[in-house]
This record gives sequence, structure tokens and C-alpha cells, in this order.
Amino acid sequence: MTITENTPITPSRTGTSPAAKAISAVPAQREHRQTPAGGRQRLVVVGNGMAGIRAVEEILARGGADLFEVTVFGDEPYGNYNRILLSNVLAGADTEDEIFLNTPEWYTDNGIRLRAGTRVTGLDRYARVVATEDGTVTPYDKLIIATGSRSFIPPIKGLTGPDGQLPGGVFAFRTIDDCRSMIAFAGGRRTAAVIGGGLLGLEAARGLQTYGLEVHVIDAAPTLMNQQLCAEAGGILRRGVEELGITVHPGARTAQVLLAADETGDGETDGGAAGDGGGLGRAVGLEFADGTRLDVDMIVVAAGIRPNVDVGLRGGLTVERGIVTDDQMRSVDDPDVYVVGECAQHRGQVYGLVAPLWEQATVLAEHITGVNPDAAYHGSKTATKLKVAGVAVAAMGLKDAEHPDDEVVRFVEPRQGVYKSVVIRDGKLVGATLLGDTAKSASLIQAFDHGLPLPEERLKLLFDIGLPAAEVGAAEMADEAQVCNCNGVSKGKIVACVKGGMKTVPGVMNATRAGKGCGSCKTLVKEIVEWAADGDVEDDPSANWYVPGVPMDKPTLMAAVREQELRSVSAVFAALAPDGREDAASKMALTSLLRIVWGGDFVDERDGRFINDRVHANIQKDGTFSVVPMIAGGVTSPDELRRIADVAEKYSVPMVKITGGQRIDLLGVRKEDLPKVWADLDMPSGHAYGKSFRTVKTCVGKDFCRFGVGDSTALGVAIEQRYHGLESPGKLKLAVNGCPRNCAEGLIKDVGVVAIDGGRWEIYIGGAGGAHVRKGDLLATVDSPEEVMTLTGRFLQYYRENGKWLERTYTFVPRVGIEKIRAVVVDDTEGIAADLDARIQESIDAYRDPWLERDEPATPGQFRASLPLVSLPRVPVR
Repeated sequence: MTITENTPITPSRTGTSPAAKAISAVPAQREHRQTPAGGRQRLVVVGNGMAGIRAVEEILARGGADLFEVTVFGDEPYGNYNRILLSNVLAGADTEDEIFLNTPEWYTDNGIRLRAGTRVTGLDRYARVVATEDGTVTPYDKLIIATGSRSFIPPIKGLTGPDGQLPGGVFAFRTIDDCRSMIAFAGGRRTAAVIGGGLLGLEAARGLQTYGLEVHVIDAAPTLMNQQLCAEAGGILRRGVEELGITVHPGARTAQVLLAADETGDGETDGGAAGDGGGLGRAVGLEFADGTRLDVDMIVVAAGIRPNVDVGLRGGLTVERGIVTDDQMRSVDDPDVYVVGECAQHRGQVYGLVAPLWEQATVLAEHITGVNPDAAYHGSKTATKLKVAGVAVAAMGLKDAEHPDDEVVRFVEPRQGVYKSVVIRDGKLVGATLLGDTAKSASLIQAFDHGLPLPEERLKLLFDIGLPAAEVGAAEMADEAQVCNCNGVSKGKIVACVKGGMKTVPGVMNATRAGKGCGSCKTLVKEIVEWAADGDVEDDPSANWYVPGVPMDKPTLMAAVREQELRSVSAVFAALAPDGREDAASKMALTSLLRIVWGGDFVDERDGRFINDRVHANIQKDGTFSVVPMIAGGVTSPDELRRIADVAEKYSVPMVKITGGQRIDLLGVRKEDLPKVWADLDMPSGHAYGKSFRTVKTCVGKDFCRFGVGDSTALGVAIEQRYHGLESPGKLKLAVNGCPRNCAEGLIKDVGVVAIDGGRWEIYIGGAGGAHVRKGDLLATVDSPEEVMTLTGRFLQYYRENGKWLERTYTFVPRVGIEKIRAVVVDDTEGIAADLDARIQESIDAYRDPWLERDEPATPGQFRASLPLVSLPRVPVR
């Protein structure tokens, strides 16, 4: 019997697995094997992940298509994707399509046979074949094992069943399927626990907050990210994470997962079999070693990874932590078996960052193709720059001194969330940690990677001392300086790509992969492209698209929506997106745009809204909500105040706060109480949660103030009552002043109105009073409140129709130009003033208050009651 690729094997009646039976049937003599047609060798790659496919890409780049007939096996039924960005998919920042690195067409175009969703379960090195779980075998001449790693599931009671299956509501976080299951299950849940305080755990925690969950991070170590950060830096990171509303339990040892019989059908209802536990029960909480308990609705295990070495073990290869390799990335046992990625152990080290994996792949490709038989891998210096739950972190080498003569320079500013340290040995940088402020990371990484000389004044490593501030620019960087640590891309490679004819930033990123990992180097990549192109950078058309999922700018998109009468987000995707593909990152912006275009005729789809808009309240850091009723112009009545006070007492509202917009905020309302709170208040929504017209701040005006020259209160109330709640690209905050003393701060609002002598009014637009202060530009001076009302509405509609998504007026006005806006809105040079007036009136007529005109819940889980808050411990678990 001659075994050829994909020969089916009949299962043994004695219980021998198909894979074992297949291997046992292979002829013993190697010389009986046939060489593929064309003289090419058979190259089999076990692993379709980032390391395996990067090795294939490097081989192809060195003429490998003429040398090898390539077959790739992958456990998952997909192409190759960027596992680093799964946390972005969980958080909704990226879609699944955006993280795929190689399309199915890429495999076909390069003559690669992809066997996705096929697990390799056996390796016979003597016969030189691999066997799969479906009973087929594939011969090889050269083999690459790139099986990566798997989630480490700690030996915690109740965490797994006898066969390793996870209970209902418990998830690993390693694959796209894991991500999908978590998203499907999270809807309507209240509380989640993440076991693991490393990078992946913190990113999972941040992503789960997107779904309105109160999130707890359970970390057995006393320090977050303890592999990268010292105790002091970890403490500062913890404060930053907790400020985001994530509760951290440092040093908490989980004794068991508490389970309940799953009688709700949660798994099937919320995403097929995802999280159903297969009869093991449903997770309802955690019990810690000290006996304390935390009640939760779902658990994510992010306690680290372990190399996938099963194929190596079954092939009799030397395995310690990983499959042991030599400097050419070959197994120490077999020169025809190469190992790359997280499953490889080289000189005692196993690497979990992508940069070392790329270096390994390059050496492997140089050796296996014969381009450089002397190519050797000598290990990697690991440096990483990323954002952890929104906090900037850069770490490399040692995190603290390990030798009596080591120099340590440290700067700590806990209140600002900043920690900086460098470790120097024999005049060379051997370690650095930056937290909160990573501006110096590029120069530190260069010094660390290349052993560059250091300044005598060591503080210059952490700060730009003297004026002007000196940053390492594109021109000053060496060609070998590494720009993208994730993908190992140097400045020289980017420059070569530009000199080769690629003149758009996205094109360079796609060609070199720079910026395609964590994304933290995108700004630097752009600077290098602009420098290398000497100003001749071509515009990227997608930069002008209103949303990433539809290739149109805003005016074109709005025209298409009107012309084709597209009234729902899904209809827009079906008609205007490439191949009709939906893009999660575009949905919220499209929802806003369609509301502006269609008003009451817009077809609402719940997945087009964020949690705040779905429940018409603003989620807080502890998972409760903030309720802000409308108090037009800051003017209220004893009756409204009584109702607010009664609601606060009835629902035990923890805090009642006067806001900066002259309203009253009820903070700490539970999700399940929201409909009852609104009903009892019987007041309009203040829209403190939406990208919409929010509030008009006023002073007391001329009736009471001895300086007042205009009735600011009456005008402010009228403006707010007319325009409040209207959907916009960004939130809108207005103010009306009764005199130029500016008590209502009208000069730093989106629209500010100021009364001046002679009964006249000045209208300012594009002001800002937040982190960046900007005085508004004078739009017009008018003679009456009626003209103020008209021009205010006209400008708002012009902004609504032309502003980019999330672009506030203080960016929109200088971008378009005050002269242009004044010409359109005041002078009507384009003849569209009447149309703007009519369209905003249509929006006003179509407006429905989400509290006073309530519908039944859109979904059963919209205001689903959760476990009582008192069941959750409010003290740190020790």
C-alpha cells in the first residue's frame, strides 16, 4: 500500500485512532517516497497563525515558490489573522475583517494549499508524514511546526469539566471564536470577572466594559503586569485602570468557580452554544482562598499561555518549555523539522511577543531556501510599546537593578499616572519602563536594541532638557532603527518602500506591515513616509470617507442615502458597502447620519447604538447609570425639584449633583430601575449621554442683574426647548450671556450668544472650554432674539450635515473656516439658507423624547434586572 496525501484511513476496531493507524501504515523505507512534480520539495507547515504564515511569506520572498510545494494546516477554519487585535474586536474598535492578514485568495495566488480547520494529530519523522484527526496523512520533505500557544487554564476547582470543557459563562480569550462567544454572551449581563492581571486580562476587562458590564480583574500576583512592571509601576497602572471603572483584586487566589444548574437556556439564547457549558452548569461566582465570594455573570480566563507542543511530543522531539531548536530554528533532533514562534524554545527562551517571532521567521527562511545557509538566530531583546486599557506602556529589558553596579534613574508622578525608569549597566541601556508618558520610547528602544552611547546626563534619557524640546525625528533616525516592534519593520524598509513608488501612508503600511500590529507606531510611520517622499505624499481616498465601511465622503453618502431612500444602517451597508459587508465600527456614525437625514422616518436598529444610547442614560464606572433630566437654561421650579428629590429618595440614588451645565444629575441609578425613574420624574431627557444638542447655560440676565443688557435667561430657555436632543456629529453645549462679562462662559461654547448695548446680540461659534481652550469665532451681530434663533439653527444644521463623525465644532469651524461658514450661514452665498432652515425644522418636528414618549423595551435584556448590588463585595479581596 502506498500512502499519498489525504489517503483516508479506516478506523481500527481495536480502538487505535485514525491518526495512529495512518502512521503505522506508512512504508518504512524513505527511498520509496516520490518527489513532487517539477522537482519541488514538499513543505508542510503545521500552524496557520502569525508565525507560521510569516515564515511562509519570508520563504516566498526568497524564491520559495520555485523550491517548495506548500501545504498549510490550521486548527481554525479561517485564514491568518492578527491575534494581537482580538481585544480591539472585543471592544468594537476593529471588525473581524480588519484583523485578517491574508485572504483566501492570497493562499491561492501563491500556490499554497490551505487546509483550514484541520488539526494535525500525529508526526512520524522516520516516514516523514503528518497525520490529521480526520484520518488522512500528508508526506513532507521539510516540516515547519508553528503551533503557537494555547490559553493556560489554571487548576481551579469548577473551572473545567472532566474533558477540559469550560462551564457556561466561562471563556478563554485566545481565538476569534472565543471573542465571538464572549460578545454573544455579554449582552444583558451585569458583572464579569477576568482571571489574570497581565496584558491580555486588562485588555479583556476594558473590552467587556463596552457591553455595560461591571468588570473585576482577579490577579494572583500582587502587581499588575508583573512580568513587565515593578511593584511601584504596577501600582500606578492599577490606579489608572481603576479610574476607568475596573475593580482590581491584587493577590487574590481563586479557590473555586461557583456553579449553578443552567435552567435558563442562556447558551442557546445568547449565541448558540457559546457559553452553555455542555451540561456542566453555569458560573455564578468566584470563591477565594480566604473564603470571600464575588458574584458574577461571566468569567474570562486570561491567566497566560502555554506553548502548543503536542505535535513535537508525538514526533519524539526534545521538548522542555517549548520544542528545543538550534540557531537555524531546526529541531535539535531532526534537521528537516523547523520550529518557529511561541512553541519554539531557543537557548532556554520562549518568546510571546511578535518581534522575536519575525526574527526567527527570517532566519528560518534564509536557511531553508539556501539564500544564506549561515543565517543564525541568537535570541531577541524584547521591547514593547502599547496601550493597556487605555494607559500607554513601554517596557524593555530589566525592570529594576539586578547587579550592585547597575545605575537606575527613576521619575515617579503617581497623581499624573506617570512612571519612568531606566537601568544602565557598563554604560549601556539594559532596561527601561515608561508608564503614562511614552514620548521617549523611540529613542530608548534604539539605545536598548543597538547599544547606542548614552548621554552623561542620564536624565536626558527620560526628558527633553532645555529648549527647544528635541525629539528624534524621521530625518535623524538611523536606517536600521526599528519603527514597528510588532512586525520588525525598520526605518530603512519604510524608506525603500516609498522610494520604490508607494506614496500613500496606508499603502506603505500594507506593503511593509508597519503599524499593522498594535498600531502604536502609526504616527511615526506617517512621519517617515512624509519625510522619505519629500512632501510628495499622495492622499489616501479613505481618509475622506465618513465611515470606514462605506467608501464615500459625507456629502456623497448623504446624497446616496436620500436618492436610494436608505433608512436603516443595514440598508446602507447592503447598498453602498463593498460586497454589502457590514462594518461594526461604522454603525454608530451611520445611525447618527440617518437620524439627521430622515428624522422620524429613520429605521432604528439596536446594534447601531452604544450602551448609553440603548438605555438613554450615561453608564458610570461602577456599572450604574447617570440620569440627567432637562432643565432648560438652568431654570427649574419647586415642583420639578420635589420630583427629583422624591426619585432620589425612592431609588436610593447615591449622589445628587449640580452639573456644569446648570442641571441636576442623579448618579448611581441601577439599570433595571431606569424606566421607573423616568416615569416618576416625568421630565424630558437632558441627553447627557448622546452625541446631540445637550444644554444651554445662562446667566440671570437683565431682570435681576444690575449689569444685564439682554434677557439671556428667556432666550437660552427658548433655544434649548427648540433644539435640544437633536442628533449631531458631536455633542453640543451652548450658552447665552446677558452682558459681555461672560458669566455663562458663552465665548468657549459650541455656540455662545452675548448681549451687548443697544439691544443687540453677538453670536460666537466653535468655542471650547475643556482640555484645550478655544475662544469662539464671531459669526454675526444681530438685532433681535429671533435672528439669534434662526442663525443658531442654521449653523447647527450646516454643522450636522458637514461635520465629520465625532468632530466637535471647535475643530469643524477652523477646518472649514469662519469666513466660509459666515458666507453660507449669514450671507447665503450658496443659496442654501432656506434649505438648512427647512431641514432643521423637519428634525425638530420629528423629534421624540426618549423618556416622555417611551416604547416597550426593544429587547428582553434592554433593562434586565441583575444580581443585587449588595451581593458584590465592596472591599478588596485579600
